Amino acid sequence: MTTMRVLVAETLGTFYLCFAGIAAILCTTGSVGGAGGLVAIALAHGLALSIAVHNFGGISGAHVNPAVTAGMLVTGRIAPALGFLYIVAQLLGASLAALICREVFPAEAIRSATLGIPLPAPWVGAGTLLVVEFVTTFLLVTSVFGTAVDERGKTVKIGGFGIGLTVAMDILATGPITGASMNPARSFGPALVAGVWTWHWAYWVAPILGGCTAALLYHHFLLKEPPSPPVQEEWLDAGGRPRRRA
Repeated sequence: MTTMRVLVAETLGTFYLCFAGIAAILCTTGSVGGAGGLVAIALAHGLALSIAVHNFGGISGAHVNPAVTAGMLVTGRIAPALGFLYIVAQLLGASLAALICREVFPAEAIRSATLGIPLPAPWVGAGTLLVVEFVTTFLLVTSVFGTAVDERGKTVKIGGFGIGLTVAMDILATGPITGASMNPARSFGPALVAGVWTWHWAYWVAPILGGCTAALLYHHFLLKEPPSPPVQEEWLDAGGRPRRRA
């Protein structure tokens, strides 16, 4: 039951993010309304992720992103088998969100926005795509560790808002370049429903590498080391130094 509970939380959390993100993109098309543009898309993703983290962080940790789960895996914060199930749940949540958006929005909006799939601009090559998605996911996972893993960051009590704002910032900075996915599930759901797999491999490779790099850097260098166990008083000499046992 506990495993099912956390997997449902991951599915719902990813649904929050992907439904809001895809719907916001479709809402900016001319056939729906066309208002808001990049700012509305960034805010929808950022706010939805913030809400998902606050709603489900206490249940599953609210990874809602295979790149975040990969970062937790390489730092030993989740078991491999459970990490795999997290990713399956995330892909399910993203696919359900894309499916509902496809049924709700007009066909013209879906065609013009390719169901909100993050895709590179026509001038973007493989190198640019990989670098941008690596950097933006690196920043996102750094924020995850800084606000939700590091005890020093938790004392600031902004958790989900810090993570959501990072996503909004990344979309504002790079959305027109690569679509600013930062999340293989966010790319997978609409790609599966729309049947469009253009550049899809890159939206797995770069975020996973960026997330793992950020996680390893934070874990091994930035994270405060736990305090050493206190030395028992009876093992201190008169000068306060640990005695050697006979």
